Amino acid sequence: MPIDPAAAIGADLGELRFAWTRSDVLLYHLALGAGADPLDERELRYTYERGLRVLPTFATVAANLRTFTPPAVKFPGVDIDLAKVLHGKQEVRVHRPLPAEGKAIARTRLVDVFDKGKAAVLVQETEVADEQGDPLWTARSSIFARGEGGFGGERGPSDRIVWPERAPDAVIEVPTLPQQALLYRLCGDLNPLHADPEFARSAGFDRPILHGLCTYGVVAKAVVDAFLDGDPERVSLFGTRFAGVVFPGERLRVRVWREDERLLVTATAPERDDAAVLSDTVLVPR
Repeated sequence: MPIDPAAAIGADLGELRFAWTRSDVLLYHLALGAGADPLDERELRYTYERGLRVLPTFATVAANLRTFTPPAVKFPGVDIDLAKVLHGKQEVRVHRPLPAEGKAIARTRLVDVFDKGKAAVLVQETEVADEQGDPLWTARSSIFARGEGGFGGERGPSDRIVWPERAPDAVIEVPTLPQQALLYRLCGDLNPLHADPEFARSAGFDRPILHGLCTYGVVAKAVVDAFLDGDPERVSLFGTRFAGVVFPGERLRVRVWREDERLLVTATAPERDDAAVLSDTVLVPR
């Protein structure tokens, strides 16, 4: 079915009520590799219920912790085969530090549809509030649908970062665990691409790949630890563009520039000729 931007843009994608517990937060942080040094007080902020602080990237899994089936890409004016879809961008803006447990209501709408010629880009925005109606976070994600362009829509803006013409202020080497994808899938994404070697080969990969949102969380934690004294409550916004895959067990090289009260970030895989993993990544501190 061709995309109909007139019907799609602004479409209400519904409301979801959900809850999370301290155990959910602890599992999420452990799935990102937190707690490698269990005697480090900063690591215990992520992995021990006393004084537990929550990475804002937890917002990407909070509503899906008990939903183990991939969502259909079927909205008003849009009906796309899930196999054609890639996660393009992700941004989370937190309106206050996230509680370690809580109940919330999420309301999602389709805010834009762009025609890239051979592909379409769909932009969703989710507003999340607590049961009293006080805002918790706003998440915006873009999905890239291969073969779904050419419907005559707007091409959309270019929002690439202009990088400083100087060396980064820090280069952080970040390990990932061989079993990281197996841990992270317990946060709600059971796609066999991240666990089943045969399935991964059929999709064109030598072996299972790490979830993009896991890489997103791993890099966020690394930057928080290096620049914000390991305090995730100091993050206001973290957004990225997914540029390539990570294989569990690989090392990441994270480069960070301080620029205009923001932290500009890239992540690459140095063992594969510094292949890009995350690009156009921004962390805005409070």
